[in-house]
Amino acid sequence: MRPTAKFSISFGLVTIPVAAYNATDSSTSVSFVRIHTADGGRVRNQPVCSLEGVEITPDEIGRGYRPGDGDTVVPLSDEDLDALPLPTAKTLTILAFVAGGDIDPLQMGKGYYLGIDSPAAAKPYVLLREAMERHQRVGLGKIALHGRETLAMIRPMAGALVMQVLLWPHQIRPMDGVLPERPVEVHANEVEAAETLMDSFGELSEDDVHDHYREALEEIVAAKLAHREPHFDTGEEQPAGQVMDLMAALQDSVRAARRSRGEDEDAEPARGAAGSGRGTKKSAARKTAAKKPAEGKAAAGKASAKKTAAAKKTSGRGGRRAG
Repeated sequence: MRPTAKFSISFGLVTIPVAAYNATDSSTSVSFVRIHTADGGRVRNQPVCSLEGVEITPDEIGRGYRPGDGDTVVPLSDEDLDALPLPTAKTLTILAFVAGGDIDPLQMGKGYYLGIDSPAAAKPYVLLREAMERHQRVGLGKIALHGRETLAMIRPMAGALVMQVLLWPHQIRPMDGVLPERPVEVHANEVEAAETLMDSFGELSEDDVHDHYREALEEIVAAKLAHREPHFDTGEEQPAGQVMDLMAALQDSVRAARRSRGEDEDAEPARGAAGSGRGTKKSAARKTAAKKPAEGKAAAGKASAKKTAAAKKTSGRGGRRAG
């Protein structure tokens, strides 16, 4: 692989020259080209000067910066950018070491493998990696990449150092309008049923992480080229996203998960039957601590059951509905 950037990691008074390599390959993802539907011709993006209205060659294209919201554009050359008085232009200075769980996944962007850029960098490279592994910390710093300064996280992985570009906190949008407008009450037995369903999922398989969409798309393309109908493996049809009884949906999902693994559908769940307790694996202390709140919940559950029974007789719709 060819490095995309070279810089140094500053770890106190220790300097580690590294080369950054792309850790991901976007070329393998599904992509489409735009075509003219009348004749199938490619529709291309041609660089055109907004003032002259003529097409521009690549060697005539430079950088410009538009300050504020106005129409003024200030040309910037490579020399202008190289002259920026930023220590992050050539060095990633580690500012803090934190637990990896403290990083919001929403901030995580493109990943890079970091390799040594000189034989002398091998020992401090390994030293930093092993120190982070033993201390169970990741390093946070700032680096200028591709003309932009960005936050970055360095972490050990499989004997190497990996850098993850991070978004600035102000780039994370607030959750306005995302949360439900009205408070939603979730009962203890419903939470336990959901936990039982989570336990029934098991581990990921190779088929789970296989790109079936790309495979199916390639079959459609091959069928069109061969003037035939596409052939697809018939899989299990997924249920439609319809409104249904929440508890029934959770319990049916547990049975379906067990059935897909060849287990007994009616076997006792690991956490106990939905709504009947936490299961035999829970400690006695946790059971004791949860006893009093559970009694209050049980009373509320009985009152709710009476209301539900009355609603059944009135509406004939058969139980509570989940939105």
